[in-house]
Amino acid sequence: MDEKQIAIRLGKRSYDISVGRELESKVETIKLEYVSRGRKAAVVLDQGILEANPNFFSRFFSSLPVLKIPSGEKSKSVMQLEKVWNFLAENKIDRSSALFAVGGGVVGDLAGFAAASYLRGISFYQIPTTLLSMVDSSVGGKTGINLSSGKNLVGAFYQPKAVFIDLNVLGTLPEREFSSGMAEVIKYGLLGDRSLFFSLLESFQIMNSENSRLAELVLRCCSIKAEIVETDEKEKSLGEGGRALLNLGHTFAHAIEARAGYGSYLHGEAVSIGLICAFRISRHLGLCEDEDESNLSTLLKRYKLPRQLKEPLPVEDLMEAMQSDKKVMNGKVRFVLLKKIGSSFLTEDVEGHQVKKVLQSVGAS
Repeated sequence: MDEKQIAIRLGKRSYDISVGRELESKVETIKLEYVSRGRKAAVVLDQGILEANPNFFSRFFSSLPVLKIPSGEKSKSVMQLEKVWNFLAENKIDRSSALFAVGGGVVGDLAGFAAASYLRGISFYQIPTTLLSMVDSSVGGKTGINLSSGKNLVGAFYQPKAVFIDLNVLGTLPEREFSSGMAEVIKYGLLGDRSLFFSLLESFQIMNSENSRLAELVLRCCSIKAEIVETDEKEKSLGEGGRALLNLGHTFAHAIEARAGYGSYLHGEAVSIGLICAFRISRHLGLCEDEDESNLSTLLKRYKLPRQLKEPLPVEDLMEAMQSDKKVMNGKVRFVLLKKIGSSFLTEDVEGHQVKKVLQSVGAS
């Protein structure tokens, strides 16, 4: 078992992120700690991972109650949240119990919010099974569900007890899903790690589940996020942006997802278009003057990520959806923009006509 760890240092809420292969035994050890003490544990599991990789953590699942959640963004809903709550109640999960979230970002966010709210908080562990959830959503304690009016509008900051990232499970991840995760990796390079961005751009190897550099890449992204979360856990920084910087491209992406209908785009696909939009607005404001958009476009194209909308969406609908963004303050939408590749900041000094122009440039009508 080749494993490396990163610590998220948040005082009493600190925890480790374990990255490696064949980590089943570590999860098994945690489970046995609960069972041996007469405490309960339960699993919320993405149906997709069970179908694609039935042997994944099979020993772990066999003796615990499991709730299977349909794959896809539509499962981050009030209806599915109620199912998780009832599942926990029916299995007599109490405050000494633990919940294991096994799946992509949807299951992690949903189960995490259920853990945060059930009995006012029970322990939970993140076991991400997609690249996107490994490098982003499983780390940092953001949990939540979507509403019809916007993404992630209901949720809580609630840290897991640990995160176990087993890279072996990515062997059955569809190429499109892997590429979706790469959009978040590219985002990390844009917002705060120029060398990461250009190492990806200049590499002749396309990253995949078997690439020898994958563990290093995941660790690097988790380290960037850990550093930001440690300084601004609950996204309260109003200066240069703090944790909000992690939403580079997401104001556009969330609007696209909401107006196109959840499931029309994978999250990373919407983020890909959002990154193009953020870059172009930055250029409109006189920033990134020495940067070439073709570098970003080439990198997104390499991973078959979209740079244009599949079908036109009304500009006004997208603008309205942005008003529901979590970063709105005093009625103003705040955007994460780029000073240059590797350096980002948060601002509300973006005019509506600039936003419309950029949206139209990616195919909005």
